[in-house]
Amino acid sequence: MSVLTVNEPEHRHIDRPERCLPGDRQDEPPRLTTTVPREYVHRASVAEVFLTSCTRVDETHFTLTGQWPRAHTYFNSSDGRRHDPLQLAETIRQAGLCIAHAELGVLLGQHFVMWDLSWAAAPEQLDIGATPTDFTVDAVIATEGRKNAATVKRRLEVTIRRDGRTAATGTSRFTCLTPETYRRLRGDKLSASPGPGPEEHPVRMDPAEVGRTLPSDVVLAPTDRPHRWLLASDTRHPVMFDHAGDHIPGMVVLEAVRQASCALLGPAATLIPVQASTEFHRYVEFGRPCWIEATPMPDQPDGLAGFTVTGRQDDRTVFTSSVSGPVARY
Repeated sequence: MSVLTVNEPEHRHIDRPERCLPGDRQDEPPRLTTTVPREYVHRASVAEVFLTSCTRVDETHFTLTGQWPRAHTYFNSSDGRRHDPLQLAETIRQAGLCIAHAELGVLLGQHFVMWDLSWAAAPEQLDIGATPTDFTVDAVIATEGRKNAATVKRRLEVTIRRDGRTAATGTSRFTCLTPETYRRLRGDKLSASPGPGPEEHPVRMDPAEVGRTLPSDVVLAPTDRPHRWLLASDTRHPVMFDHAGDHIPGMVVLEAVRQASCALLGPAATLIPVQASTEFHRYVEFGRPCWIEATPMPDQPDGLAGFTVTGRQDDRTVFTSSVSGPVARY
């Protein structure tokens, strides 16, 4: 499970500012582009907000717009030529949060429990062009279970388009919890410390071994067993740990899945995770070892690789994931 929370005054609607600039016709004011409120997507940094608008089409359908930058400090590829597929996962996450707050009446300060997240991307639509990448998101949200239940599970389905062409599809299921319900669920874990700083962690993998270029982006440490690593993320990372929480964020889990897969390919190869599906069974807690294990999927087509990755903490499975895609070699 992945919980993402904020504590801010309630906002319910997104207003897109409009005003006339000198020389413009007064009857045709231009639309000015801004991001949606950072509180709506549970980000502390405005720079990490990828959505620019959210519009209700009908009871269950919504249209969002957004933009990915040409360069990002964390969501990037080794060669700098394409958007990171994990940026799709973050976009799906933000879309669900934004719709819930802006259109479904979910109050800021409520907690989101993510149960699963999947995506399938068209690799050619992830190439970085000469300008930032504008995209649209067609989203459908369905309610699972009784609408008057204390905790309602919602299923989100999205299609992300770039220049009218499908760049990715994705799904996610999440539950919204009141602060009171979340306090009862988490108990004394609410005060859990993020744990030791990076200087106290075991030595992490070399970035080239896990498909990264910066040591600060590495989230795995080696162990004495093949195909097994220790989750050892830097809690000071400005993107993975953008805001305070009481457990390891789900986006860190997805990064661990990618890095474990790359580690099995060897230092001269990187997996481009254009298809992935992850189930979050439990919270990944601070302060206790979480072991990451990966195994290759058999019978993959030429040029493609697939892996099954699991996380275990306190002898219990905390997540399961499958990931596949083309292999880039350098």
